[in-house]
Amino acid sequence: MALDPAAAGPAAWEADLSAVLGTVAAAGAVAVGGLAWGLAEAQAFALRRVVVPVLEPGSRPVTVLHLSDLHVTPRQTRKLAWIRALAAEEPDLVVGTGDFLAHADAVTPVLEALDPLLDRPGVFVRGSNDYFEPRPLNPLKYFMGPSKVRSAPRPLRTQDLTTGLTSRGWIDLDNARGVLELGGRTVTFVGVDDPHIGRDAMPADDGRRGELHIGVAHAPYRRVLEGFRAEGSQIVFAGHTHGGQVCVPGWGALVTNCDLDTRRAKGLSGWPGARPDAGGEESVWLHVSAGLGTSPYAPVRFACRPEATVLTLTAREG
Repeated sequence: MALDPAAAGPAAWEADLSAVLGTVAAAGAVAVGGLAWGLAEAQAFALRRVVVPVLEPGSRPVTVLHLSDLHVTPRQTRKLAWIRALAAEEPDLVVGTGDFLAHADAVTPVLEALDPLLDRPGVFVRGSNDYFEPRPLNPLKYFMGPSKVRSAPRPLRTQDLTTGLTSRGWIDLDNARGVLELGGRTVTFVGVDDPHIGRDAMPADDGRRGELHIGVAHAPYRRVLEGFRAEGSQIVFAGHTHGGQVCVPGWGALVTNCDLDTRRAKGLSGWPGARPDAGGEESVWLHVSAGLGTSPYAPVRFACRPEATVLTLTAREG
C-alpha cells in the first residue's frame, strides 16, 4: 500500500491513509483488549482439584493444599482474602513452594492471610522473591531464557517470613529434611532452596523414608527433579513457572523460566517420563503449580489463571 502523493491523486492517497489508520486502530484495540483481559484474568483465582494414586494399597486418602508464587504486595486485599478462605478446605497438609513475597512490606500481610492455614501441618521452601524485591524489567526477556537476579538487589525480610512460618510449626525444607505424622502414617520430606538462583544443595541423606516420601522445591530444574527421584521421592511439588503466565489458547505455555519442558509448565505429570499410572514405571509424580501471583511489574495472565490446588493422594491399585 503506497503512501506517495506524487504517485497518486489526493483522493487515492487519503483513502490509503485511512486504510492504514484503520488497521493501526484495530491492532491497538486488540492490544488494549488483550491487556484488559490479562489484567482481569490475573485476578480470576481458581482452586484446582487433582487426584493422585500414590499411596500404598489400602491407605486412607491424604489431602494436600499446594500454594505457590503468591507474590504478595500489601494492597492485594482480594487475593489475601481468597488465600485466607482456603482454610475452609481443611487440608491434611499444606505445601508452600516459595515466592510468598513481592514487596518490602509484604511479610505481615502474608502471615495474616496464611494464619488459619498455619494451624494445619505444613512445609515450605523459599523462592528468589522471598530474598530480593522485584525490579522493573522488560517482560519480553522471559521469552529469551531463564530470568536473572540483577546485581545489588534490595533484600527483603526473609528471616521474618521464615520465623513467622516455623514458629507456627511449619517445617522449613530449604536444603533440609523433615518428618510429619499425618493420619497415622509417617511422611518424610526432602527440600532444596531456590535452584533458580543456585541456592539448592541436596541435604545429606539421613536414611529416613516414611510410607510417603515427598520432594519440595521452588523451581523445577531437571537436576533437582533427578535428585529427588534418585533418592526415592514418590511425588514432587514445585512452582516458579507461573504456568507460562502468558499462554497460547489450545497450545499452552511458551516458556517455563527454567529448563523444564513447557508441557510440564503446570499441573500433574510424571518425571522424567509418563505418569506412574500411565506406564511411567521409573517416573515420579510431579505437580507444578501455576501459582497465585505475578511480578508487580507484569501483572497480567493470559489463558493461565492464577491457582491453588487441592491434591487428594489416594491408594494405588494393588
